Order: sequence, then structure tokens, then C-alpha cells
Amino acid sequence: MNTKTVRLGRRAKAAFRDIGRWTEEAFGRGQAVQYLAMLIERCEAVAEGHASSHSCRALVVGEVPEDYRFVRAGQHFVVFVETDTEIVVLDFIHSRMDLPGKVAGLVKGGAQ
Repeated sequence: MNTKTVRLGRRAKAAFRDIGRWTEEAFGRGQAVQYLAMLIERCEAVAEGHASSHSCRALVVGEVPEDYRFVRAGQHFVVFVETDTEIVVLDFIHSRMDLPGKVAGLVKGGAQ
């Protein structure tokens, strides 16, 4: 099995920075580094085929592309699109947020 590359889309990059900043302010630099590393490890597990993901169609009523998927990582959901060669992370969405609403927003906004 070939490992796919992981690429963060524009929104995912911004969310990743925000998560790191918030975690550092709330819990310290060490915890922020650990949490961000865990998010990256989860993305890599998806790319390696070692993480089970779910279709975003199960979350949203309406038009959701077939290739939109999500997986849980700590207190976040990683929303991504998988191609033959890469995993494109669209966003990191906190578990307390409205996941279906956020996914619908990604679809409307052309998240990649």
C-alpha cells in the first residue's frame, strides 16, 4: 500500500494555526505542540489507510460531494477529500461546533 501525501487546504491551515494558538494560551506550549502533533499523526494515519473515516453525506442534507470524509482526532473532526495520490484536509472542526453546518459551509464555499 502506498502512502498518500497530506496537504492542508487554506481553511485547514488557518484552523491549525488557531488551534495551536488557543491551546498554547489555555494549556501551555508543550500541550499545544503535543496536540498539533496528534492532529498531524491522525492525518498521516488516514493517508496510510490506518484510520477509519466516514462520509460527510451522513451529516448533511443536500448536495455533498461523495469524496468529502471526516475522522475524529482528539476534540476535533478532520474533514478531508481523498484522491488517488493525496489527502487534502479541508478543515479541522471542534467537536462542540455544528459539524453538519460547517461541512455544508465547506461545500458552498469550495473549501480546497
